[in-house]
Amino acid sequence: MNIIASGNFSQRSWRLGAVSVCCLLVSACAALQPEASPSSPTLYSLDNAMKLAPIVPLTEPAATAPTLLITTPRAAAGFDSSRIIYLRETHKLEYFAHSEWVDTPARMLTPLLVGAVENSGAFRAVVHAPSSASGNLRLDTEILQLQQEFAGGTSQVRFVLRAYLVEDASRRIVASREFEALIPTPSADPYGGVVAANQAVRTVLEKLAAFCADAGRNWRPKSP
Repeated sequence: MNIIASGNFSQRSWRLGAVSVCCLLVSACAALQPEASPSSPTLYSLDNAMKLAPIVPLTEPAATAPTLLITTPRAAAGFDSSRIIYLRETHKLEYFAHSEWVDTPARMLTPLLVGAVENSGAFRAVVHAPSSASGNLRLDTEILQLQQEFAGGTSQVRFVLRAYLVEDASRRIVASREFEALIPTPSADPYGGVVAANQAVRTVLEKLAAFCADAGRNWRPKSP
């Protein structure tokens, strides 16, 4: 009986040892494998506003129409990255974990600004600055807010843009205004926010283009 018990104990010990060795080998192999990288974020763009209809019927600019330089927009603190911002509480900025803009809103907005103002037909030329071309007026803008807001069971996107028209030679501010659009989202998720953001940008650009056109038509260079 003692011999049989001893044999059984030896077999159990051997099996336990073999299992331990296998576990160590599996752990070692796993350690050599590359770590799984996190899934890439879904990227979204501001491009719907490129399909803007002309703000006014396109006409040939007058010979005296000014040339407009448009600088890349600045962005307020917190809005100068490609992360998509949302708010559940006032003053508390949060970011979607797996959804981002394909570029910063300021850089995405630049060609949209140029296209929208160019459609007004109020300027002899509209140029993105910096440029070798000179201009009579310069449009400086700043993104103050671009965020999806969740409050009271609703979801909406707020876009606020500040604009300055500056006489380039004298650095005199010709006109300034703040534009805001608040658009309900079709769904309470990042994609719904992106759809509403594009509509908000389009709404603001329509107002901005009309503002620039009005100021441009009324501008007269100062006599020396």
